[in-house]
Amino acid sequence: MTDLVLDVVQQVLNGFLFGSSYALIGIGFTMIFGVMDKLNLAFAVTGLAGAYIGLGVLHLTGAPLVVVFLTAVAAAGVLGLVIELACFRWMPRDYPLAPLMATMGMLFFLDEVFAHATYGRPVAFPAPLGQLMLDAGPWLLRGDLGFMFLVSLVVMGGLWVLVYRTRLGLATRAVSQQPVAAQLCGIGLRRVNAAVFVITGMIGGIAGVLIGSAVGNLSPLLSLPLTVKGLVTAVLGGLGSIPGAIVAGLLLGIVEYEALYFVGIGYRDMVTYLLLFAFLVFRPGGLFGSRARA
Repeated sequence: MTDLVLDVVQQVLNGFLFGSSYALIGIGFTMIFGVMDKLNLAFAVTGLAGAYIGLGVLHLTGAPLVVVFLTAVAAAGVLGLVIELACFRWMPRDYPLAPLMATMGMLFFLDEVFAHATYGRPVAFPAPLGQLMLDAGPWLLRGDLGFMFLVSLVVMGGLWVLVYRTRLGLATRAVSQQPVAAQLCGIGLRRVNAAVFVITGMIGGIAGVLIGSAVGNLSPLLSLPLTVKGLVTAVLGGLGSIPGAIVAGLLLGIVEYEALYFVGIGYRDMVTYLLLFAFLVFRPGGLFGSRARA
């Protein structure tokens, strides 16, 4: 096997593992769109905010990493609910763009909070596995990326149980498919929407912590890239499709790592956006198609 093939496969492995974080962010975007038919541009920054709050707890109390992790997830869940109240529930219904613009404002507001709290500098984020590397034949697996992938798998499994094996999941699917009929059956839209924002916020918090651990720091510069990557993932997978977000997130991770290897970090994001344009032109419904809402 040539060195080129070995390197290409190595990048596929790295991208596949890191793409699980994109999958989590894409799930958040697509779940919110699925139940409300609206985009929440502040979703990714919510997860990042949770990670910052967890890091703040670490610095103030020296708490163990598991406490930092749980704090970040809980904080992101609460922030998700705040965004649902501030940017969606109380927005005037006769201005369809109001929620979109409100979430955009929330994105930049939270980004400014990060910048002022940290003076715009990156802040080191602990990595529970350090620089651990695992042998996989001729390839190496980064321990932090492997941990990210395993945690993401657990989250996806838990989400599957929640969506397909609980009453809340049944209500969520009903609202996603037929919101009017769901209301007529006694399902409270506000309650379901709030639950989805809390759940997706917690998923975003997990993604924020995992990305912070893998990158080694948190920075206000992550807000916009993570938002864009989450949107790209949701579009590639098909807005409203959770399996699509998972597959698209893994695919996007592989494409980015291959682009990083072949053309360098300066052109990596250009490849990502070209992929987005290609999908919008040739497969606008995404990998798993689109559904029409009645």
